[in-house]
Amino acid sequence: MGSFGTTEIIIIAILVLVLFGAKRIPELAKGLGQGIKEFRKASSDIKKEIEDSSRDIDDAVNSKETKSNSK
Repeated sequence: MGSFGTTEIIIIAILVLVLFGAKRIPELAKGLGQGIKEFRKASSDIKKEIEDSSRDIDDAVNSKETKSNSK
């Protein structure tokens, strides 16, 4: 996906202004910001859960290896 040029950004800004009006833009930006924040938090939580599960599996495997070696 290519980057947007100045012309495209200006056209999009004008369309947003016409469609939503100047008073609604801050509300939309705030909602978008909150959505991004929640998405990042959820992504972070999922990553942490995967890392914790991976660590638990590693611990279980290492525990079995230690018990097998001590026999």
